[in-house]
Amino acid sequence: MSWINKDTSHARGKTTEAFAEQYLIKQGLTFVERNVHCRQGEVDLIMLDGDTVVFIEVKYRKNNHFGSAIEAVSLAKQNKIKHCVAFYFHKSNLNEYNTPCRFDVIALEGNINQPQVTWLKNAF
Repeated sequence: MSWINKDTSHARGKTTEAFAEQYLIKQGLTFVERNVHCRQGEVDLIMLDGDTVVFIEVKYRKNNHFGSAIEAVSLAKQNKIKHCVAFYFHKSNLNEYNTPCRFDVIALEGNINQPQVTWLKNAF
């Protein structure tokens, strides 16, 4: 099976999400769930920072020739994530107005095995 390309965008996504998850655990966050899907899109990671539910978008760029990882989280992407969060709250029987939460972005750039990490808390 050597003909299978292991350097696909899906494989890179799994690698970078795993890296971000471990990074955040080392920063004191607690893992809740990964890859929460809804009709409008997906939330990469859900973690807890104390009693705050943190919804995390992970973006990776090998280089910034076509824009940085942070720039890749467009307004349209933010809106898709917000729709997924509303769905997540509904299916989890949580009140989105009374549950402390925030949206973070983990931007990874450079070598996929040792990327430069930028963590934007309350990104949007």
